[in-house]
Amino acid sequence: MNNKKDNKIKGNKGEALACEYIEREGYKVLERNFKNRFGEIDIVARDGNIFCFIEVKWRRNDRFGSGLEAVGYRKQQKIIRMVKEYLKEKGAELPVRIDVVSICGDTGDIQLLKNAVVDN
Repeated sequence: MNNKKDNKIKGNKGEALACEYIEREGYKVLERNFKNRFGEIDIVARDGNIFCFIEVKWRRNDRFGSGLEAVGYRKQQKIIRMVKEYLKEKGAELPVRIDVVSICGDTGDIQLLKNAVVDN
């Protein structure tokens, strides 16, 4: 199997695990893999009355850092643009939060960081 296909399979598995995890945390998943002209939002969910946009990062291990550390400045700016476009397209007017779910494949450890990305 080629690398691109492997990554897509891992990404889908990671997103499914993330959905299960956040649902146990009380979130309601609304959409997965929402695409717009700026890219793709992994998960759109609600946590109470808050719209949550969730970036999922899967890593085989944390040898080169956790998934949480993989969401650098450029990725954060891209996520912010995608969220703004989503809200414009959908006409949504709830409070917004951007979270990151990190999954370590070796250990099965799942971490949720709320408010991981903030638009200043």
